[in-house]
Amino acid sequence: MDSVDSLRIVIVGGVAGGASAAARARRINASAEITILEKGPAVSFANCGLPYHIGGEIVDRNKLLVATPELFWNRFRISVKTHHEVIKIDREEQIVHVRATSADGNAQEITFPYDRLILAPGAEPVRPPFAASFPRNAFQLWTLPDMDNVLAYLKNQTVKRVMVVGAGFVGLEVVEQFHRLGIQVDLVERNPQILTRMDPIFAKMVARVIESQGVRILTGVSVESLDLENDIAVAARLSNGDRVETDLVLMGIGVRPRTVLAANAGLTIGSAGGIAVNEFLQTSDPNIYAVGDCIEYTYGVTGEKGLNPLAGAANRAGRIAGQHAASGDAEMMGPVFGTSIVRVFDCTAAMTGMSEKQLAQRGIEFRTAIIQATNHASYFPGASNMHLKILYDDPSGQILGAQAVGGDGVDKRIDIIATAMQLGGTVYDLAKIDLAYAPPYGSAKDPVHIAAFVAINDLQHTPRLTLPDTDLSGLQVVDVRTEKERQQLPLPGAIPIGVDELPTRWIELDPNRKTVVVCHSGKRSHVGASRLVSSGFQDVLNLTGGMSIRSLT
Repeated sequence: MDSVDSLRIVIVGGVAGGASAAARARRINASAEITILEKGPAVSFANCGLPYHIGGEIVDRNKLLVATPELFWNRFRISVKTHHEVIKIDREEQIVHVRATSADGNAQEITFPYDRLILAPGAEPVRPPFAASFPRNAFQLWTLPDMDNVLAYLKNQTVKRVMVVGAGFVGLEVVEQFHRLGIQVDLVERNPQILTRMDPIFAKMVARVIESQGVRILTGVSVESLDLENDIAVAARLSNGDRVETDLVLMGIGVRPRTVLAANAGLTIGSAGGIAVNEFLQTSDPNIYAVGDCIEYTYGVTGEKGLNPLAGAANRAGRIAGQHAASGDAEMMGPVFGTSIVRVFDCTAAMTGMSEKQLAQRGIEFRTAIIQATNHASYFPGASNMHLKILYDDPSGQILGAQAVGGDGVDKRIDIIATAMQLGGTVYDLAKIDLAYAPPYGSAKDPVHIAAFVAINDLQHTPRLTLPDTDLSGLQVVDVRTEKERQQLPLPGAIPIGVDELPTRWIELDPNRKTVVVCHSGKRSHVGASRLVSSGFQDVLNLTGGMSIRSLT
């Protein structure tokens, strides 16, 4: 390896991965020559904060500028060159060819030599066919200029109705922020549900919250074309034949990794479409690293390679690549679990690991436990409900994934489970975690504990769980809810015996029939099912999640 004292480290792209790599490289190596080449106007900005400035929740635009070229030079002696686009990598000569654009718009090609090259070009928004050429009121939201263009249009034009295309995390964030501005919003998603990474029941919970705010959600349809007047989109034509009028179109249908530069240099592109890297973020050329949204990560549950366009992983990857490039040594990059979260109005949705859908697609067998609990002690003011779902292996109890929807505290629970997964934990481990408790913050039995307890009961057949959408026809179904609850969410064919009546009325049931016990959330039905098991019933199941979840199937 070259002497670390004379290293020339060139980094292509800033934002999360590139900026983190540069700062770490400097902290490890005080004498290396470090240069960041950024094709845009800002080297490090808070991409995830863009929607919140549009809605005015983040008032000061400057707050989105995480680090400036001046800061990089004054604090780290790292040279940042904005408006410098790398157009070619010459691996044999170890130089990059750059198109440098001056303030007056003139461009010239220059070169930069490197000993270590770190690629952090990120990803780019997918441009749908209907927007091959953008009308003046059709936008994407990925960069600061994108945000500025949206704000300028809102300032100069009358916008009463917006169409948001794509119901992923970014799409939902901008829905919330446009609504905050008093604009009517239509949300269009070509898939059958919003938040396609989540399982349908939990996505439906979020959809109900959005619709309660007056936002119209159109799923299972796509935008085929835009009706234009003077280069302004006035309506969208949908695949179902509908025509929806709009004053502004914002597209958030996903991103794809920027890999052209790497591919043209002959670097290996993986099967998922990202740049292939090893555990130190080295590409197929050991002198070239890649980090961030452009690379393929190893997924913790399956070990397979996949894309993970999330800022947290990009920052961690940048740190490792920067250290290894500067010194030849670093900790290895660990697996990712796709841990992610979104706030939509007063609802929070989060997940980590695999969903039921993803596991089933891969032929991985799993068990499911769903619980409903409050974010902190129910008797303390402000308690709110959350639904928490955990997926696990049978018989090991290995955690495969989790999802949660609710208010305050959803982030905490998903982060706890993600941490356990990173450490190879099981539901048995979750049940033992020593969590902080005081009434304003949690419960003596935290929702994480309750979910683990329910999963352990399932694994130990005390009793077994069955899924919310189980076909109950032909089974002995015992409904242990109150009469009022039964009227609100009827369950035809069920035998109504309240949980407090069961100790004396269980003799009315047939102990030889397969039995499913049902309540509103799964808690009282566990009590009832346990009672039947201890009374000699041989085949008893508890409907996980109860009728509150079954009603969403």
